[in-house]
Amino acid sequence: MPSAAVRGSRIRALGRGVGERLGVGSLPLVLLAVIVGLGAGLAAVAFRWLIVGATQLFSGAADYAGTVGHPANHWVPWLGPAFVVLAPAVGGLVYGPLVHFFAREARGHGVPEVMYAVARRGGRIKGRVAVVKALASALTIGSGGSVGREGPIVQIGSALGSRLGTLAGSSEAQLRTLVACGAAGGIAATFNAPIAGVFFALELILRDFAARSFAAVMLSSIAASVVGRALLGNYPFLHLPAFTASNPAEMLLFALLGLVAGGIGVLFSKILYAIEDVCDWLWRGPEWVRPAVGGLLLGCLLLALPQMYGVGYPVLENSVLGHYALGFLLVLAAAKILATSLTIGIGGSGGVFAPSLFVGATAGAAFGQAVALVFPSLGGDAGAFALVGMGAVFAGSTRAAITAGLIIFELSGEYSLILPLLLAVLVATAVSALASRDTIYTRKLLRRGVDISAPVRGRDALGLHTVGEAMGHAPEPVLDSISAKEAGRQLMGTDARALPVVDSAGRVVGVITPAVLAAGLEEEEDGADRLTVGALAQAAAALERDERLDSAAEAVLAAGETDGLPVVDGDGSLCGWLSTEHVLQRIIAAAEGSRQAHGSKSPR
Repeated sequence: MPSAAVRGSRIRALGRGVGERLGVGSLPLVLLAVIVGLGAGLAAVAFRWLIVGATQLFSGAADYAGTVGHPANHWVPWLGPAFVVLAPAVGGLVYGPLVHFFAREARGHGVPEVMYAVARRGGRIKGRVAVVKALASALTIGSGGSVGREGPIVQIGSALGSRLGTLAGSSEAQLRTLVACGAAGGIAATFNAPIAGVFFALELILRDFAARSFAAVMLSSIAASVVGRALLGNYPFLHLPAFTASNPAEMLLFALLGLVAGGIGVLFSKILYAIEDVCDWLWRGPEWVRPAVGGLLLGCLLLALPQMYGVGYPVLENSVLGHYALGFLLVLAAAKILATSLTIGIGGSGGVFAPSLFVGATAGAAFGQAVALVFPSLGGDAGAFALVGMGAVFAGSTRAAITAGLIIFELSGEYSLILPLLLAVLVATAVSALASRDTIYTRKLLRRGVDISAPVRGRDALGLHTVGEAMGHAPEPVLDSISAKEAGRQLMGTDARALPVVDSAGRVVGVITPAVLAAGLEEEEDGADRLTVGALAQAAAALERDERLDSAAEAVLAAGETDGLPVVDGDGSLCGWLSTEHVLQRIIAAAEGSRQAHGSKSPR
């Protein structure tokens, strides 16, 4: 009868075979993708409720941007509308320390961090990022931060996928796919847009359309959508009347809108990081205080334009419905770019996905009204231009043309605009590619010196990993209190060129080699029985497991005859061994992974 190990191997092989025939990879990956989708769906729903609760707490309304007359907060009615000046500062006083001390990756708009984790860290994202990101983003938006909730839920869902994949022992390729599954699930549940969620994950996160990834990500998106529809209802994200674009001559106007929107998308990206640079230049205090102090400036903007409070979906919908005049629409578009940039610049946590849709809706509606004034016979409905403008500005800022077209279609349920929408998105994407070499997401990484589109070669690959990821099992350590003769017998019984030496508490105190041991015994021939290993151990610069591999490699190469160094945990206890062979294996694996990734990528 086969052993348990043999039976387990056969079951895993069967699972892989069935999964490959179905085009979804391995069955364990399928199961994990569904679990990630369900989890991302629940997280998206919980996150939305968390935002509503935080907004109620800070403003007294479920969505303050949609209120009329700039009402006061019932908690501090004596402040009147002026409470919005203090709300972002109070919120910053809470989320500032939370982000700074627990997960600094949660600062900003989130998607670039996920892209970096997939491209350079094998899909590994710290589990606590999801919790900190949810709390920090809810507090940012609830206290008036003019950012979106989609970027945070992408990071939350991706962290969930990474954590589950790590616990399940998934390979790096599977871990990347599970990260994309979490991102797709978050978008699908938040927008009730399962198709757009899939293509967002493939086009922006994985940057690959491989069949196996597609199937797993689709399953996750479906699972998340089921959860979202069950808890939030099954209806289009925007409630809009039917729009049409029947006049063929209008296609030229939509192409012109794509040209304008593409430029606005690029401008949005440049202003966002320019204001962040200004905030960095001006601020001289502790980083955790920065959101509170900067929140006062944001609050002054909210006092002038309360429509900038939070995400602002009611204002977006009113823009599409034609409730605002041309001049005010232009003010809203410019103010949203400024408010979002300021929120991110002062250290807020939130996405730029929704703000780009907001800017597109207001700019598109303004374009439609201007066309109606100049060409009354071709003006059509300004709402149609607003919807197309949403997709075009998003495409101009992210260069994700497929996602831009699908997200607007699924948000509105309006199929009649699909041709002008795709045309405008195509033009906006082309304008963005000509005007800038980066996008609103990749620019954040390029500013750190990281180009995720470039292959990783040689020693550059070491900086993308930690010592803990590359190390192997440590040789059996010797106690510093045992005799040199006993240590010699232990060395002769192993193939290791050196042994770590530890104290009674298990902390590393050095290493011992045959050459050093022999020299010590020869010098102390008369007292050899009393000579301990601790007296002979060479002091070794033990490596920490969280240390970057590129810096550790220098120490390993300099270690000489020990052919490696011990690796310790935070308390100094032995946890592994890093040799030149381990470093070489990591370089070869990274180079091979880069070759496969660039060789299999679909043409773009």
